[in-house]
Amino acid sequence: MKKKELKSMSLAEMVAKRNELNRQYMDLRFQMVVGHVDNPLQKRIIRREIAALNTFIRQHELAVKGN
Repeated sequence: MKKKELKSMSLAEMVAKRNELNRQYMDLRFQMVVGHVDNPLQKRIIRREIAALNTFIRQHELAVKGN
């Protein structure tokens, strides 16, 4: 997901996307244990997207708190 796409999302959309990615990450971790993973790098990609979302959510919270 691009930074422009993240910046244009509302807070509720970012939180919903983060929750969806967390579920995907947990499913992927389970699949890795079982051994049925097509792309092992997907785990890293999802983890980084979650981190980016967390950053933008925190920035939004600080911006609202500052006003």
